[in-house]
Amino acid sequence: MAHPVLDGLAKAQHSAVHLEMRDAYQPSDPEFIAWQSGKRLDPSADRESWWNPFLDIVAETTGRGVVMRRARIVSEPVTDYIKYEYDVTFPNVAAGELVRWLPRRNAADIALPGSDLWMFDDSTISFTYFSGVGEVVDREVRTEPEVLSLVRSAFEAVWARAVPHEEYKPA
Repeated sequence: MAHPVLDGLAKAQHSAVHLEMRDAYQPSDPEFIAWQSGKRLDPSADRESWWNPFLDIVAETTGRGVVMRRARIVSEPVTDYIKYEYDVTFPNVAAGELVRWLPRRNAADIALPGSDLWMFDDSTISFTYFSGVGEVVDREVRTEPEVLSLVRSAFEAVWARAVPHEEYKPA
């Protein structure tokens, strides 16, 4: 079965945006569990110690001139999962992805879609649906103009208010 995000990144010609709005994801993720036990990635260590296959995709995508932007809306004080995400974001940035963080209180008046998503070239959206604890349940691809318009507007509003990764300090 094809993966809509990987397919979208492979086909993207100019843009890929990712909107994340949960405070916790996949609590069974072995990397998150290792982080909880004290494992930390070291940006000054050999790149191979923190690089992973998804970063190859990010680097290839951005290398083709596709602008990849990820915006995360987070509650403050942040959860342990968001602390983990913050700690492991530097490889995404190193691969060419732009990442920003928006405290949830600063998003209260933005009309947001109901689920996390990726949008490719302003023409295709891949929504990801999660269980209450943050496990992926399903994905759905949408292309209706009104849905594209909502997502585009919401993402741009979030992006305009969000703090670049290099400046954000989790509270």
